[in-house]
Amino acid sequence: MNRMTGFFLLLLSMVSHTGAETSTVFEITANKPISEVYGQMQASFEDSRFFIVDELNIGKNLSNFSEKWGDDYNQNGLTAIRSIIFCNGWYANLVSNKDPKMLGLCPLHLTLFEKDGKTTALFNRPTVIAKHSPAYDVLAKIEQEVIELIKKGMQ
Repeated sequence: MNRMTGFFLLLLSMVSHTGAETSTVFEITANKPISEVYGQMQASFEDSRFFIVDELNIGKNLSNFSEKWGDDYNQNGLTAIRSIIFCNGWYANLVSNKDPKMLGLCPLHLTLFEKDGKTTALFNRPTVIAKHSPAYDVLAKIEQEVIELIKKGMQ
């Protein structure tokens, strides 16, 4: 193998490895304001028995500190930040049966933020934390189902 071939193989392995690391957080953006996406997201979760435990208007809470924080406040110009905290009792039971320590993931949450009229959804992938857990298979199923619900809610 010549040096150039070796270099390209090394580069290819680095790109593949880097791609795996970027999947820690699932991210999707819709060209819609959060006011349109939020209700769709709630319905998507509730219809699939992922019950919303709480909802936080993080952006509104942070805005209470705008004067106190001055130039440190909202430097990215986000117009909204919301969080949906959700759980599915059946899945929580399955996780607890496999590995009670993974109940630290329960409930799960989704964060939405808006900038320039576009909404981005962020979901921390439970499989990253549970990669060596006996509950990995259950959490992988939950993760995939939640990602599909997020995609549906962002349409």
